Amino acid sequence: MSGSGTAGGLAPGLRRRGRWPLGRRDFLRGAGMAGTAAALAACGVPGIRVTDYTPVPDVSDTDKTLRWSNWPFYIDVAEEDAEEPTTLQKFTERTGIEVAYTEDVNDNDEYFAKIQPQLTGGQTIAADLFVVTDWMVGKLIRLGFLTEFDHANIPNLANLRPELREVSFDPGRKYSITWQSGLAGIAVNPAAAGGREVTSMDQLLTDPALRGKVTLLTEMRDTVGLTMMDLGYDIEDFTFEQFDRAIAKLQDAVDSGQIRRFTGNDYGSDLAQGNVAACVGWTGDVVSLQADDPELGFVVPEAGCTIWSDNFVAPIRSPRKKNAEALVNHYFDPEIATQSEDWINYITPVTGVREAMADYDPELLEDPLVFPDEQTLSKAQVFMGLTEEEENRCNRAFAKLTGA
Repeated sequence: MSGSGTAGGLAPGLRRRGRWPLGRRDFLRGAGMAGTAAALAACGVPGIRVTDYTPVPDVSDTDKTLRWSNWPFYIDVAEEDAEEPTTLQKFTERTGIEVAYTEDVNDNDEYFAKIQPQLTGGQTIAADLFVVTDWMVGKLIRLGFLTEFDHANIPNLANLRPELREVSFDPGRKYSITWQSGLAGIAVNPAAAGGREVTSMDQLLTDPALRGKVTLLTEMRDTVGLTMMDLGYDIEDFTFEQFDRAIAKLQDAVDSGQIRRFTGNDYGSDLAQGNVAACVGWTGDVVSLQADDPELGFVVPEAGCTIWSDNFVAPIRSPRKKNAEALVNHYFDPEIATQSEDWINYITPVTGVREAMADYDPELLEDPLVFPDEQTLSKAQVFMGLTEEEENRCNRAFAKLTGA
């Protein structure tokens, strides 16, 4: 990366085998506005927390099956006439465990609404393992909906990237293990920005040359998180006075006309068309957009960027937890993670994949949004875990800012 932190464009002709017409983050953002309302409604619902339950016997030693729920388009699939088995096929070959893989996690809150009645009512759900985003993991932990992983059954967890081993929403990684990650920073259309570099949130929010050509995300943790970092605050451990200062700075930008609008997944088309010069965006989107316009860039702000992750979690009352742990262990084998990464194209949580990719698909290493360097990752922060009361407070303030 250059000194400014701008990720270069995708090399012309670079093969993107894992790029899909509609990606995992598209589903997350497409339901974002409805999800925000659902989150506000669900946070304070009384009587749903599980404080005591009787674990069910684990039948993994005799029942070689596993039910895994994940987001759409978030795993490798068999190519026509492919000689190499998929990563799931390899798992079954290695362990004898047959996996019922379901793409039914289209939105964090939607999935929560589906599983909450069963878990509160003492029932098992239709998944032994599922994947949700950081903040939802924190919520599920608070409600007592998750069971702890036995790390002794996941020796490959030693390959988890160091910066992901300790997170505020799950100290010790007792209940969650990263599946994939992505960064939020500043996406730039150089032509629409008049050739200027945009290297900080302060510039994005105050530069008169960008007025009316800036969009921000409806995802509170990224928009406010980046602004707090720009103000010099640690978003992994902040005060609400600091949060309010960031909201005030954002409000000034809204009032001045600097901000065109707050967006979900639709900022990409405005950025590509030049209606937006710079915006808060996600790496996954920029990778997709660069396939048509390699000049588009992604900037890690001077103060750093936010990093989000989707995580493996196991629900309480799952009768196949050991099978779930075996699958997590499988995907933390660098060889398997490399094959998976070649399709998914988000940021892998597994060390050793970069080295293995040099032989598996060296062209993919040219994409700095899929393989950011260590300096970039060291500047990435995870938004602090919040209690229900704190989350309600933050959501109310952000909803007022965005007019939601």
